[in-house]
Amino acid sequence: MSFARATATVGGLTLISRVGGFVRDLLTAWVLGAGVSADIFIVAQRLPNYFRSMFAEGAFTVSFVPMYSADLKARGRGPADQFADQALSFMVLVLLPITALVMMAMPWVMLGLASGYADQPEHFSRLVELGRITFPYLMFISITALQTGVLNALGRFAPGAAAPIAFNICMIAALGCTVWLHLEANLGQAWGLTISGMVQMIWLAVSCHRAGVSLRLTWPRLTPDLRRLFRQMVPGAISASVIQINLIIGTHVASLLPSGSISYLYYADRLNQLPLGVIGIAIGTALLPTLSRHVQGGEREAIDHHVSRGIEFGLLLALPAAFALGLVPEPIYKALFHGGRFGLAEAHQTALALAVYAPGIPAYVASKVLTAIYFAHQDTRTPMRIAIATLVGNMVLATVLALYTPLAHVGIALASTITAWGNISLLALSLARRGWLRLDRQLLTRAPRILAASLVMAGCLIPLAAVLDPYFVDSVWVRVPALAVLVTAGLMVYGLAVVALRGVVISDFLARLRRRRK
Repeated sequence: MSFARATATVGGLTLISRVGGFVRDLLTAWVLGAGVSADIFIVAQRLPNYFRSMFAEGAFTVSFVPMYSADLKARGRGPADQFADQALSFMVLVLLPITALVMMAMPWVMLGLASGYADQPEHFSRLVELGRITFPYLMFISITALQTGVLNALGRFAPGAAAPIAFNICMIAALGCTVWLHLEANLGQAWGLTISGMVQMIWLAVSCHRAGVSLRLTWPRLTPDLRRLFRQMVPGAISASVIQINLIIGTHVASLLPSGSISYLYYADRLNQLPLGVIGIAIGTALLPTLSRHVQGGEREAIDHHVSRGIEFGLLLALPAAFALGLVPEPIYKALFHGGRFGLAEAHQTALALAVYAPGIPAYVASKVLTAIYFAHQDTRTPMRIAIATLVGNMVLATVLALYTPLAHVGIALASTITAWGNISLLALSLARRGWLRLDRQLLTRAPRILAASLVMAGCLIPLAAVLDPYFVDSVWVRVPALAVLVTAGLMVYGLAVVALRGVVISDFLARLRRRRK
């Protein structure tokens, strides 16, 4: 599968998943609101999701996929599949006792994660209960990550990209059941999370079987390949999870702020993650196995081409998203989230956080491309060192801005954005010094044009949002069409501007389609 087609496949399925996630967040906001009940569930589900991003989809994926791809090219399918079997066996052997230990130690774990609840026994008890329900999700989603990595290395990107759709279906179903049965909504969501992990694991197992991959549990042997995998996973665990670590820091600091602060940040970050997921994850997922093969073959021109196209695709979608979400965030929350226990005050506070998160979108998307270059060269240490520096900076900034200035929860979002740009700057500087980052003429020519088109779109959205503002606080039948008008206008203006300024060349796109049909 070509890089462009793989990116489109992953991006399209991720978009479906993110839209489903957006619907899930709307329903969650209506049922849970932005108070203590929502805060507790958000903290409880963040723990297994943090470890998932840090180890399973982070350290493991960025270390395993290049090694599996190299084995496929150098030794063939048989040895590569044996390596995957051993990796699966060690993963299960390690995660089973870790899951048991964390569940037993959950009160102390939650003290470290959200110490602001320590003096609220009733809320802290529920937090520990939900943490024990959600943590087994880590085991299921870790196995899913390995299955996805194998399929991606074989050029089959669709099953792994489709798995989060099942996650959203399970979570929405769980929310519906809790409302129908009059149960505690955060308790139902916790069970929905763990069940969704099982469903995704089964879906990927079926997909692997259809692809002729039979992953088996064997007695683990510490082979040289596994030793190298573990050595690379340690720094990869840090370097691949900057976003999640920043969220954990933000959650802890937000637990010391007034009630609702965690929820404001959560709902803001969920919308912020929509373009990050569709663009960043799609590009990073498709780029890593592609670059790994070219690095293994020493094909420098192909590496430069795919890196430049990855950044170009990212800017084409990330820049307008950053301007739109940063400049006119409030209409989204007024039009869609306002309802039930989520009022206009909650919409305003959440929009403030999103406005500050949004400028970091291009940096986070570009970081997916730049870190893929390191990982394709099987260098996980350099991104780790850079990640440590940015994490320390984020911790200090988030604490100071949130607790010692009037910014409160908005200060946490601002710290995340500042450190995102610091991270991308350090990654690019280190790559340039090694000669691993060479951007082609097409990217250098089109990037300023994409920026100009985004500015044209912003100039249209700001006055239009002001004109439509009274409609965003009307009935839902008026609010949603008003938002649709705003979004459609932004898309049309940006599309026309980026074509007119030749940020996108239609003839190039048509030529690719003709080549694909042949």
